[in-house]
Amino acid sequence: MELSPFYEKKVECICCNKAFATTKIRSKLVKVESTDTDFCPTYSETSVSALYYNVFVCEHCGFSFTEDFSKYFGPGIKQQILDQISTKWVPRSYHHERSISEALEAYKLAFVCGSIKKEKFITLAGLTLRIAWIYRKLQNVNQEQRFLKIARDQYIESYSTEDYASTQMSDTRVIYMIAELSRRIGDLDLATRYYSKIIENQRVGGEAKVIEMAKEQWQLVREEREKVRAAEAV
Repeated sequence: MELSPFYEKKVECICCNKAFATTKIRSKLVKVESTDTDFCPTYSETSVSALYYNVFVCEHCGFSFTEDFSKYFGPGIKQQILDQISTKWVPRSYHHERSISEALEAYKLAFVCGSIKKEKFITLAGLTLRIAWIYRKLQNVNQEQRFLKIARDQYIESYSTEDYASTQMSDTRVIYMIAELSRRIGDLDLATRYYSKIIENQRVGGEAKVIEMAKEQWQLVREEREKVRAAEAV
């Protein structure tokens, strides 16, 4: 019998503490064909999209979160979630194979919950980046650009506050994300500045692949800036 890519996981809501079931993906059955320069994966036609299942949506209270969320709630935050999320929540389960629209809804719920809860900037950046990726799959350029900018701004906040320090994200990767997302939204000046930071600090070591990607993208930005200058000179 063929092994299903899906399996059930019991999760306890970090907000209301009630248990619910969610669907997870067996990573060994996920096949990524290619990755964009902002790390957006393209899955093979025979593979499920693991991206769709990162968010846990509590069927009881509507609070939505990922494994990156902290379990700490500041004073009054749970009441804000009750007022803004739970009282408007129509109980429903996401414990099934998710459509692209359900995945988008789950990520947006998590972004709203994370914003109310005042999660780390690095966590909010990851959520909004993935929302942008889903819009890319849907070929909705306007919404993709909107969420790429939000993600870029969150990465800038994370870099300035260093709230990524206790995560798997390195300095180099955070700087790269600021540069690459800036390039994608047309902010070529900021893209140049942050790519240059990586190239100038490459002797520090680590993240060799990201440094090579930064060099390639920096060259691309240079070419794009030259095209802009040539167009303006006409």
